[in-house]
Amino acid sequence: MEVIKLGKKGQVSIPKVILNHLGLEGETMLLVETTAEGGILLRPAGVYPIEIYTEERIEEFKIGDHLTDEETKQLQRQLKKSK
Repeated sequence: MEVIKLGKKGQVSIPKVILNHLGLEGETMLLVETTAEGGILLRPAGVYPIEIYTEERIEEFKIGDHLTDEETKQLQRQLKKSK
């Protein structure tokens, strides 16, 4: 167990030995919760970039989502074989 000091602005520094043990690095996003016992729980946050698609980009996806005639024939042959 490690003892740390709460800074004037409410900041804490997590000891390097604990960061290393958990595989965390600087600037890792963390979720903060309080427990029923009055504790503070920190957990790594899964932060993923998002992309907002324009109508043009959605149309590109739709065009790329169609099977060619040859791909359709191959799929039909495979479906017949599996019956």
